[in-house]
Amino acid sequence: MENSQEKSNMPEPVEPPEFPVRQFASIARNPTANATVTRTHTNSSRISRVHTNGSQIHRTDTHLSRKETRDPNLDINLPYRTFTDQANLEEYTSEKPSGEIQGGLEPDGEHHWKLVTFLPNDPENPKNWSKAYKWYCTMVVAVTCFVVALCSSVITADIIGVEEEFHRSEEVVLISISIFVVGFGLGPMVFAPLSEVLGRRIIYATTLLVAVIFIIPCALAPNIQTLLVCRAIDGIAFSAPMTLVGGTLADLWKTEERGVAMAAFSAAPFIGPAIGPLIGGFLSDTAGWRWLYWIQLIFAGVVYVLITFTVPETYAPTILARRARKLRESTGEKDHVTEQDLDIRPFSQRLAIFLVRPFQLLFGELIVFLVSVYMSVLYGLLYMFFVAYPIIYQQGKGYTAGITGLMFIPIAIGVVCSALCAPLVNKHYLKLCKKHNGNPPAEVRLIPMMVSCWFIPIGLFIFAWSSYPHLSWAGPAIGGFPVGFGFIFLYNSANNYLVDSYQHQAASALAAKTFLRSFWGAAVVLFTGQMYARLGYQWASSLLAFISLACCGIPYVFYFYGAAIRRHSKFAYSGDDEETLDTSGERASSGELQRAQSYVSNP
Repeated sequence: MENSQEKSNMPEPVEPPEFPVRQFASIARNPTANATVTRTHTNSSRISRVHTNGSQIHRTDTHLSRKETRDPNLDINLPYRTFTDQANLEEYTSEKPSGEIQGGLEPDGEHHWKLVTFLPNDPENPKNWSKAYKWYCTMVVAVTCFVVALCSSVITADIIGVEEEFHRSEEVVLISISIFVVGFGLGPMVFAPLSEVLGRRIIYATTLLVAVIFIIPCALAPNIQTLLVCRAIDGIAFSAPMTLVGGTLADLWKTEERGVAMAAFSAAPFIGPAIGPLIGGFLSDTAGWRWLYWIQLIFAGVVYVLITFTVPETYAPTILARRARKLRESTGEKDHVTEQDLDIRPFSQRLAIFLVRPFQLLFGELIVFLVSVYMSVLYGLLYMFFVAYPIIYQQGKGYTAGITGLMFIPIAIGVVCSALCAPLVNKHYLKLCKKHNGNPPAEVRLIPMMVSCWFIPIGLFIFAWSSYPHLSWAGPAIGGFPVGFGFIFLYNSANNYLVDSYQHQAASALAAKTFLRSFWGAAVVLFTGQMYARLGYQWASSLLAFISLACCGIPYVFYFYGAAIRRHSKFAYSGDDEETLDTSGERASSGELQRAQSYVSNP
């Protein structure tokens, strides 16, 4: 460590990149971008900074309405929205022998800040942990995601029991599902910005603890009001793990290793809701509806202990901020800092970016709006099944809740099968990257969606017209397989298209999608029963099939016209800077191909 500190007193030489770096025109079109500027620090001090040219991470303004340029080193898990556009994010992605890189000028105008980085093979860098331990952490966070998804659906197995005990209508009791799902849309608006400042571990620990605590009054609820209030709190608290898990996996795995881990995680949010009614059905048949909450308490308690006490902090900005603090204390030198100390946006800007920007994109960007609508239809379909299956099997065929839960197994099998196909999607996309010299248009992300979108209406039509009470149970159950098979392909393709289209704005675009889909998923639960009562089993399910069939046109519209739509967008990357790219090479750089693979399965 002493050797590192001695080296840190000397300026860090600029190292040549390992692979060709594409050059881009400045988004600001400002020829004086490298001039000295005076900025207002968030603690009201005035800090003069000189922009360094060493960073390979290109930033665009995320506060003003400016079009995005393509960033070949894009990592949507970096804090683009929390830090200012002058922040040198190379600090979080590089390993330097000195443990530091040169930052901007200090207020004295003579010395430079020393931005703390990881050392080569640094044991504190999560990407350098042993593969076995990284897989352990991956499984813990994936199981956490599975448990959260299960908690949203397990109570659907015995809605009737709650109705009878509290003497309430079905619609009122179903609010316990809806209000939980609403929390999935609200929570990320708060927990995402907090995690970028405080780190992931403290958010996991506090929110899961709150969730575990408030499951107890649900199980002991003396009235429906207590049940609904505590379910609302649980929904918001449980949304944090769903928000952070993808980022945790990105913290752990290098870009070229990330595909399999992401594929494993992407299946968890869909397997959980499918397994919930299966577990809940048999449990409620034997022990009653309150045990549906006790089982949540057991599962959530286990994952709380595992993720809080066995998974350390993985977020690089938080780890390096602690290291910089220790260096300042041990050396007495105040110039050991991170970008978190220098370049956090003012609170008002962060508030606008995290709370206002998603709605700007949702209602001002056609791509974000239609993709969000499509994902909302799918998400609503998943929660419609929790009401439709009991109608088909319990009311129509007289099955018990436990046997009805077995009918969800084909959905889970379809999800697993589609997750197993993720490497094929990766391989196909990398071929397209090479074909386009590492700069494929965003629309190639839609190819898996264009193929898989047809599975949803096919499955729904099978489900619809085999649901007659006198026919075999197998028809509707088999219809769930193609629906489950299409879910992951559609979600991953949609997310990746938003990332490629909106670059540094992608996190806000994904937040907008999550918000809309959660509210729609919460709403459909409340009217599914009436829809099946008025239209009948066959036509109610067919209506869903026709809606999903209409949505099949969305990926095709964007595939053929998406580039033109992006050109007229205020925010989306549209390829306007492609004339500044060096496309003389016949093959894409390894760095670009790794970036392409890094989030091809990002859920």
